Amino acid sequence: MDWEPVIGLEVHAQLLTRSKMFCACPTDPEQAASPNTRVCPVCLGMPGTLPVINRRAVELTMMTGLALNCSINEQTHFDRKNYPYPDLMKGYQISQYPDPIAVNGWIDVEVDGRTKRAGITRVHLEEDTAKMMHVHDPSGDSHSLVDVNRSGTPLMEIVGEPDLHSPEEARQYLMKLRSILRFLGVSTADMEKGSFRCDANVSLRPRGSERLPPGKVEVKNMNSFRSVARAIQHEIERQGRVLDEGGRVVQETRGWLEDRGITVSQRSKENAHDYRYFPEPDLPPLVLSRPYVDEVRARLPELPDAIRERLVAQYGLPAYDARLLTASRATAQFFEQTVASSATKGEAQKARAKAVSNWMLGELARLTGAAQKELEDCPEPQRKAWVTGINQLTDLVEAGALSSTQAKAVFEETFATGREPRAIVQEKGLAQVSDSDAVGAFVEQAIAANPPAVADYMSGKDNAVKFLVGQVMKLSKGKANPGVVNDLLKEKLEAIRGR
Repeated sequence: MDWEPVIGLEVHAQLLTRSKMFCACPTDPEQAASPNTRVCPVCLGMPGTLPVINRRAVELTMMTGLALNCSINEQTHFDRKNYPYPDLMKGYQISQYPDPIAVNGWIDVEVDGRTKRAGITRVHLEEDTAKMMHVHDPSGDSHSLVDVNRSGTPLMEIVGEPDLHSPEEARQYLMKLRSILRFLGVSTADMEKGSFRCDANVSLRPRGSERLPPGKVEVKNMNSFRSVARAIQHEIERQGRVLDEGGRVVQETRGWLEDRGITVSQRSKENAHDYRYFPEPDLPPLVLSRPYVDEVRARLPELPDAIRERLVAQYGLPAYDARLLTASRATAQFFEQTVASSATKGEAQKARAKAVSNWMLGELARLTGAAQKELEDCPEPQRKAWVTGINQLTDLVEAGALSSTQAKAVFEETFATGREPRAIVQEKGLAQVSDSDAVGAFVEQAIAANPPAVADYMSGKDNAVKFLVGQVMKLSKGKANPGVVNDLLKEKLEAIRGR
């Protein structure tokens, strides 16, 4: 049977608020605080405590819903989701079920040159759980520890429609979603640090069928985009084997084991009624009036799709460049800041924009990657130095004062030290020689010292020019302008041929 995967993703994102969802305890985005130090009776689940709604968390969730083309429910409320886990301090989680903050949205993702529209079922707000740590002693004993610092952190859940049909579509969906959250400034959306977590619901149906499969498998414990794609691919293959052998796929929750590249059964999959949802009696309903929604909508920044279209139209960038430059808000801002500070206009500005894009997607991306940094994590003075460095190096290369190879070497020092390229070039005497008389002297020396190469050229072996160019570069210690060298060599060799 030819099976078609049906994939729906549930994404949890910790929100960037100063305090927790229902109490005044400070949040810990970097998870750097000592265990159980950012707690109070409310997030510890002590009897008799009362929660208070974090208004900022509600607004960040509204912003996300609007950015995902959702409708905002005017009437919404919180519910109790009951399940007895050790990391749930109260024995229930305050969440939302029948009336979430945002519903019926969508985002467009690009896969293999085509645009795929994926529906968003709902965006709702809840509190995060505590963090469990499983410890294995050298003696063979094991035990679990609970850190309550994370408990009560505002957590936004984005539930996608089962509109995705391949691991790559799922990966692109997550990357697009993370980009939007970062542009909005609502979350760090860092999968490795746990502020952006994904559960994948995977099932198979006969290709061509429009009916949803009766059972689905929820896959958990994926902490990177690569892990998500690998786990979904494995689950597609596993379910395909079960169905091909005449078996039935059991509806369950499975965990992804990264080191083994497999999923393993964890528990049977719950349905909504298993959680015994009911309205939270200690919190009032929320009324999100139209004027309030419009006020929040007015705060939305320019989003990645709009910026990408503008970069193509305004600067003439290729769509590929524009897509990479809008992967994060910091990257897009750095690009526009660099182009604007060059003071170029018209067609010259478009040429400068492409040069800046090449620097950012090439050397800057390589160096930040090697340093294991994101651009947004770098200090502002450092980024300003890189803006200046890219523009100065572009000017020097365009003026013929530096070769592209020299410019890359200079940028490495600018990246590391913040020093301006012009100062580095002057100090190290790296300026490229483009004067015809000066370069001509090196060319004549190379011709006189290499008669066999000259003879090869005269016999029709044009590759001999490359050898002679290399000899000129050696004589000039790499300072001669390669373009000028090439032109003068051919001119002098042709003059010799004509004698």
